[in-house]
Amino acid sequence: MAGSCLPVLGAVLLAPVLPKLQDHFATVADADALVPMILTIPALALALLAPLAGVLVDRLGRRAPLVVATVLYALFGTAPLWLDSLGAIVAARALLGVAEAFIMTSCTTLIGDYYTGRVRDRYLALQSVCATVSATAFFILGGGMGSADWRAPFQLYAVGLLLAPAMAAFLRQPTPDVAADEAATVGRRGSSGLRLAGICLLSVFGGIVFYIVPAETAYLMNGLGVGSSGLIGMVTAIASAATVTGCVIFASLIGRPERRLPAIFALCGAGLVVIGLAHDVAVLIIGTFLSGIGTGFLLPSLVTWAMSKLEYGNRGRGTGLWTASFFLGQFLCPLAVIALESVTGDLTAAVAAVGLASVLVAIGLLPLLRRTTDAKGARRA
Repeated sequence: MAGSCLPVLGAVLLAPVLPKLQDHFATVADADALVPMILTIPALALALLAPLAGVLVDRLGRRAPLVVATVLYALFGTAPLWLDSLGAIVAARALLGVAEAFIMTSCTTLIGDYYTGRVRDRYLALQSVCATVSATAFFILGGGMGSADWRAPFQLYAVGLLLAPAMAAFLRQPTPDVAADEAATVGRRGSSGLRLAGICLLSVFGGIVFYIVPAETAYLMNGLGVGSSGLIGMVTAIASAATVTGCVIFASLIGRPERRLPAIFALCGAGLVVIGLAHDVAVLIIGTFLSGIGTGFLLPSLVTWAMSKLEYGNRGRGTGLWTASFFLGQFLCPLAVIALESVTGDLTAAVAAVGLASVLVAIGLLPLLRRTTDAKGARRA
């Protein structure tokens, strides 16, 4: 769980200090483009390298790549403490994303190796809870530490040096025999690479939907005339709490998670449409809460569905592909909103358009309910 929080640290920790970074490197050529990349390039590197990380995790084992990547995470993460070149800092952040790809893929794969059935579902939901809660905590820490010096938040990346020895000491290396029974069950389900590809494609869109609220809330509230960072933080915290609530409820449910995806995408879409139609902060909060509940269900549902199609021998590769897909969606989210805003001419209309797309996806997924019900009846027969 702690390892799964490390990529979140890379994503949100520096957001509060970006203006100070912009001022510090104001005289550097192309600083307007390079400074935002300090925040976003780790996610892009993670999305691009996660499939390769999955292949190596399957070949080299789960634990060794995780421990090595966690050490490298600390080294690359703290590098900006002594780097003065903006280009070198961006390069270090890209290498940080490579380490994050191995960390996220290994942690999620180990959950799939260690647990099965409802226990696995609960741990995957707990993984989402930890990531969401840590995002809020890291945002606050980053703002507090960065109030004096823009370099200070980079000190937190040294936590990797504490986690790596603990991982080496307490995480056991799973063996194929541990998952043999489940692998046979998965084989009987007739899972295919094509089906996993469909899940990954859906997860790209899911990543866009998931990241809309945290990425755009501040701009939406500014559009409503709200400039208070405290109020913006409160609304963001409400959305995070809703996401945690959705994850907790997911962990208590039984049944196949993919059967709930039509309702989940519909709920996310409804929340985004409400946000797009909001003319005051109260309605905006209602929309963010609905969307947050939906995304709380969405993330564990997608990863659980993907993991159910994998056996031990290809679990790392499959997990890497899914991780790449979801983080690619998060990276594409701001770009998609910008493109829609250029078409609609308004940010709120762009958010509502994503909500409508989510509802359409929900309608498209309705046959999934019938297919899973028919398959269940066939197995009983």
